[in-house]
Amino acid sequence: MARVTTAMDGLLRVDPSSGEAPFEQVRHQLAEAVGDGRLPPGARLPTIRGLAGELGLAVNTVARAYRELEAAGLVLTRRRLGTVVSAEAATEPAATVALRLAAADYARAARAADCTESEAVGLVRDAFRRLS
Repeated sequence: MARVTTAMDGLLRVDPSSGEAPFEQVRHQLAEAVGDGRLPPGARLPTIRGLAGELGLAVNTVARAYRELEAAGLVLTRRRLGTVVSAEAATEPAATVALRLAAADYARAARAADCTESEAVGLVRDAFRRLS
């Protein structure tokens, strides 16, 4: 049976046997904790190095999760303050938090495909029209 690692008082669990990449597991679980209020506004996240050590992950794995949470507007990283839950994101419903993550993923994919912002937004508009 795969070993499951826990951190942050049971808030995070990384299952190495999961089909989901470890950074995705960390990112999703932290986003859920922000969305449902378990991580309130201003809550300080562990240092990247500290969390990586607790979870038995590479530092770059945790750093990627934090970067993606920051790109989605869920956390802020400031010198001397570390990484904290943004006040704006912590007041949003869980569904909005999930959409922020999806939007950040989409923006990264659009940029990787050399898509302009207006082209990317146009694709989203087209998708909405097709749902009607």
